[in-house]
Amino acid sequence: MQNIADLTTHFVINALMALAIFVVGRWIAFQIAKVIQKTLTAREMDAALVHFVRSLVYWALLTFVVIAALGQLGIQTASFIAIVGAAGLAIGLALQGSLSNFASGVLLLMFKPFKAGDFVEAAGTAGSIEKIQIFTTELVTPDNKQIIIPNSAITGGTITNYSAKDTRRVDLTIGISYNDDIDKARELIFDEISKDDRILKDPEPVVLVMTLADSSVNFAVRSWAATSDYWPVYTSLTEAIKKRFDKDGISIPFPQTDVHIHQIKE
Repeated sequence: MQNIADLTTHFVINALMALAIFVVGRWIAFQIAKVIQKTLTAREMDAALVHFVRSLVYWALLTFVVIAALGQLGIQTASFIAIVGAAGLAIGLALQGSLSNFASGVLLLMFKPFKAGDFVEAAGTAGSIEKIQIFTTELVTPDNKQIIIPNSAITGGTITNYSAKDTRRVDLTIGISYNDDIDKARELIFDEISKDDRILKDPEPVVLVMTLADSSVNFAVRSWAATSDYWPVYTSLTEAIKKRFDKDGISIPFPQTDVHIHQIKE
């Protein structure tokens, strides 16, 4: 009877300790998850990502708490841990592509190489960012097509964000005939640049003779504008320079090929 009483007491003590481990461990897991949630929220992370990471951390910690509580009861947890590990490995292999996209989505949401509304070029596609989700990113092309790209394809390549900076340099290549006056052409280009209020004064625009091509002398026309004005400035300045050259007798040549025919006497 004494042995039974001792065993009962030992079991009750272990059960109480296991219960204490579970209750305290669950509270600690909850507090840790709560701190992580506040930290990610303070960093302005996506709400869906914050909720997912919080739940993932909480349930992972709770799993260890349950194992510790079962161990306190004297239950062999080695096989249980092995089963959990094997199941985790199997799920990981089955969802390898999805997990890669998830990890990439976390990186995109954490480091923010772009945000919704930015015009980017990534994974061989250019468009405006519409949504950044856990597994995919949605873009809208200039002709209003929706493109859905796996996140791993984005993080695995080069990302060009055209909206990241407040200003952009507008580069034009303008060719004139070899017979035209270079100084006059440069003066006319500068005059057209000065007429466009969208072109910034600082940095100053530059007009340089860049190349002596086969049929033209090519100017590199470089000016700066607000990012939102890039394409309006690009198209309007090109048109203005062409019209001004036509008005002042500066020709813009096009590639020509001279064919010489020689008659061979037989």
